[in-house]
Parts: sequence; structure tokens; C-alpha cells
Amino acid sequence: MELKSGLSALVTGGASGIGRALCIALAQKGIFVTVVDNSAERGEEVASISQEENLKFHSGLKFTSAIFVRCDVSKKGELAAAFEKHMEVFGSLDICINCVTSAPFHDDQTDGAGSLRDAINVDLLAVIDCTHKAIKMMEAAKKPGVVINVGPASAVNTDFIYSAAKGCQFIAANIDSLSTLFICSNLIWKGSEVELSSYKEKGIRINVLCPQFVRSEMTEILGSQIIEHMGGYVSMDTLIQGAFELISDASKAGSCLYITNSGGLEYRSTPTKESKYLVVPSRLNKRFSIVHTLSHNFLSATSIVRATLKLPIKPDHVLLKIIYVGVNASDVNYTSGRYFSGSEEEISTLLPLDAGLEAVGLIAAVGDDVKNLEVGTPAAIMNYGAYAEFAMVPAELVLRVNRPDPEVVAMLISGLTASVALEKAAQMESGKTVLVTAAAGGTGQFAVQVAKLAGNKVVATCGGKDKATLLRDLGVDRVINYKEESIENAGFNLWYYKQLWQKHLDNLVHLFSIGKLKVAIDPKSFVGLQSVADALEYIHSGKSIGKVIVCIDPSFSQKVTN
Repeated sequence: MELKSGLSALVTGGASGIGRALCIALAQKGIFVTVVDNSAERGEEVASISQEENLKFHSGLKFTSAIFVRCDVSKKGELAAAFEKHMEVFGSLDICINCVTSAPFHDDQTDGAGSLRDAINVDLLAVIDCTHKAIKMMEAAKKPGVVINVGPASAVNTDFIYSAAKGCQFIAANIDSLSTLFICSNLIWKGSEVELSSYKEKGIRINVLCPQFVRSEMTEILGSQIIEHMGGYVSMDTLIQGAFELISDASKAGSCLYITNSGGLEYRSTPTKESKYLVVPSRLNKRFSIVHTLSHNFLSATSIVRATLKLPIKPDHVLLKIIYVGVNASDVNYTSGRYFSGSEEEISTLLPLDAGLEAVGLIAAVGDDVKNLEVGTPAAIMNYGAYAEFAMVPAELVLRVNRPDPEVVAMLISGLTASVALEKAAQMESGKTVLVTAAAGGTGQFAVQVAKLAGNKVVATCGGKDKATLLRDLGVDRVINYKEESIENAGFNLWYYKQLWQKHLDNLVHLFSIGKLKVAIDPKSFVGLQSVADALEYIHSGKSIGKVIVCIDPSFSQKVTN
């Protein structure tokens, strides 16, 4: 939903704290606001400020652009009247934000019975009632709408009653297709999952906004030392940014947005969603290699960095748990910027760049819009960022494979380049003579075999006795030492033929499985991201024979083997 002038919003608990800030921020976008609160003096003030902000967008209105409705949200009659008043003035409801908060338990001077029930009624039941009423109004209007329930994480650090109510509110308010609520004629508590896809289809979204600490009367109770120790206050501007993101981004339906000073804006996945991931923790560190300096020296050009792996992932993306990566001699061309157009200064503005181009592994998570791929499926990618423990890539770039084996890595850039080039660029026919340069390398080994299988005579170049032996074993008719004879390379760009990747990869895998295609993997072992630079140096030493592979995660490799 685009945040634009003319929308209308109802904010409960809008007279102070987070609610007040959101009311004014919405009004500054030209959005009509209903401030719902039990404090008349504060509520009227917020409505007045909101109306002044609204006048910058609207002139000559025949109705008030911001109103205050006094309401005890724990009383259903008053709450219903507040929603009806909003509809009477503005005619529709686009945004509902619930910031209601009861008095802390420790402030109660009675036996606790009043504040205990008040906390449950206000912080849990009223939120459910507000969410229900907002949904029904949006349904009746047949218009998209957003409900945001604010559940501060700081609640767990106050008193136990408030903490319990806010904890239940968090669960109850996080209504998505994997929530723990059932909606019938009204919202009632259930302990089982229920699909609410019908609301998403109607454009109605329900989200939770969960800031760590925002300066308020409630957080002042804790004292500055405790708050600073736990990360300090989240600025109100950051909170507003988060709320606006939830309103604007339709893909975040059902998400909980957690806000801290250390982590910024983090989308938390529900436990049920996480149970569908290959990697269960909602916050997991990943390591990946980046190019930070343009240089032909891979080691000095790159570094390994660590970042938080945030779930859920983008709707149309796939998260791949990487097991093996392929190392290519051309990686140094990438780190030096040769694959990018422009001057060195212009290319430097693109830094940092994700390094690595080919990998195989297991799908660890899929976005909501991905229908043809499942968690646990073996897959391959040819996309920048392969030198990593996890890679998130568009689902359309994922190649299905039978097993995430090192031989499959060899079939990616190397195998596909040979297979597609011979078919499309060379337009190879049977009974011809085919020349393959650097034939003992990752790509060459496939080219000579595919050419031979097609019924051709193959002439191949290499450097060294061991490589010549490999080529003869692969059936090459004549081996030429390129150190003694100069031969020019032909041009070919595999990326022009993306539509053919899956077809040719399937064919290569089939030929390998029936024993007609051999895949030479260099026997030297390289393990972990830190060994990529060593593997690349090994390739350029001229000692490698076949495809050089790095095992990123031996533990997963063993699981797949077993």
C-alpha cells in the first residue's frame, strides 16, 4: 500500500508514546487520523497537531481531517463506537495501528485484582477485538488494508503480568497463514494453526511491530543503566520507518518486525515457518567472500565477512545451503574488474562485490511465492556470491540436480560452456575435426568428450605430461603441447544461453550416470571458504588436473554421502 495523502488510519493508544508519534507521522503524509485513547487532554492535543499537519495537504475539506475519540478499549461498546465514529467521518479504514498499554502491575495499590485483569483486557483482549473490527471493516469495504499490532519487547523487563499479556498479544496479533488464531464470527483463541490465506487474497494484512526499547513512561521505570546495557533506546524515527515499511510492503503480510539498535530492522519468522527450513534458527551467522579491492591478486582483493542470516527470505528467492563450490582461473578477472565496463574509478564504486560463481548444495528455505522448489532439494547455482556458506538467489536461476556432488559443480560453468558452445557457437556436426584448447582443465575435459560422443575427431592442447595422459584417457585423437605451439582461443559467452542451462545440465548428468561421460576432479583437497584463495593459486600454478573444487561444509557433505 502506497503511503499517500487521502488514506485514513485509526490508532489506539494514540495519545502518548509510540501511538502519538505514529499519529503525527501519518498526518505528515496527508493521512486522515482517528486518535483513540482514554486520556482526553493528551488525545485532543495529538488530534490538533495531526490536523495542522494535514492542512499542508488538504484545503477546503468539509470534514475534520483528524479526530479524537475517548475510549476505554477494554469496553467493547466504547471500542465499537470508536470504529463507527471513524467510519462516519472518513468513510473507510485503510490502516489500523494498536498501541494500547495498561498500567504496570507494580503501580497498583490494591490487591492486584484490578490491574491484573486490566492488563489482560487491554494488552491482549482489546488488541484481538481491535484487529477483528478492523478486518471486518476492510472486508466490508472490499479494499486493501493493514493492521499493525505494537508489542514492545521491553515488556518482558517490566512486571510479570504485563509481560504475560504482551507475550500473548504477540502470539495473538501475529495473524498470518501460520498463526495460532482462528477467525470465525469473532477472534477466539486457539492452540492450532489455521490458514488465513483468504485475508491475504483480499489484500488485508496483519503484522506485529516489536521495538526493543523506546523512550516512554514505561521504559523509564527500568532505569538508564539497564537500558544502556541491553542496547539503548531505539529512536522513534527508526520505529516510524519500520511501521511505514510494514504498511508499504505487501510482501511482509503476517511478518513480525523486530527493531533493535544493534540489529536494526529484522523480520522474525514464526516457529512454524522455521520448522520448514533446513536451517532452523531465526538468527544465524553466515560467512561469505567479498571483493573489497580491485586487484588481479585474489587473496589481497577479497576478504571473508560475517553477517546475520535473516529469515524469512524474499518472496521470489531461494536460500541455498552451499556444500561445494567450483574455482575458476577467471576469478582473478572478476576481482580485477575486467568483467565490468567503465574506468577503474567507476568500477570501484560497485565495491564490495560478492565473489564466486558456481556452487551446489541443498535448498534451505524458499520464499512465499516459490511454488516449484522445496526445502531439502539438491540444487545448483551459477550466480555471483557462490563463495559463501549460504546464498540467496532468485528462484528462476536455480538449477535442479539429483545430488549436490562435486562432479555436478564441474558440469556447471565448465560442462555447460563446453556443451552449449559446441552446439550453438561451433554448430558442431558429426564427422568433423574439433580443436579444444586447455583441454585438461575444467571446461576442456567436457568439450573433448562431448565432441567425441558426437562422432568427431578431436585435437586438444595442454601443458604437461600428466595432462596429456588424462586427455588420451578421455579419447583425444591428437594432443598438442600449447607451450610449443601458439593457438588462438575462440570467443563464447555462456550467459547468453541461460534458457539452455537446465537442458544441457540434465544431459551431462545423464551421460555421467550411464558411464559415457567422465568427470575429472583434481584430487587435491580444499576445505572451507578460507581455502578458496589457495585453490585459485593452485590452478594458476599449472599443477591442477581436471576441476578444482572447494568443500564449503564437510558436515553436510558427509550427510549427503551417507
